[in-house]
Amino acid sequence: SKTTYRFEDLHCWKAARKLAHRVFIICKTGELSKDWDTRSQLKRAAVSVMNNIAEGHGRFSDPDSIKFLDYAKASGNEVKSMFYLLEDVGYVSDSLAVELRKMADDAINLTGGYIRFILSKKKE
Repeated sequence: SKTTYRFEDLHCWKAARKLAHRVFIICKTGELSKDWDTRSQLKRAAVSVMNNIAEGHGRFSDPDSIKFLDYAKASGNEVKSMFYLLEDVGYVSDSLAVELRKMADDAINLTGGYIRFILSKKKE
């Protein structure tokens, strides 16, 4: 059962933590550091990925868990979308935007894998 391990052990949470850490570092530099609204939105979205994975893991029922994991995936897509805009307006380089979208995809895909795992346990 999912209560036999900690959220800190989940690959999706580890990927989301790396994403959030990278976002916080990027927000300290360049034009992004001067744009409070955009910076705040980006940081909240990145933190939401890791926190919703943790919260979903802590839920008692599988449907509740999946709901929060879906929120995590949605927040990951928000981060990914924002890096297109940040690239378009010149806040980040093209290569950095590509790197961060890949990190967001990793967190999204691993979270999707965790959802599939939860759903597969119901069939047993």
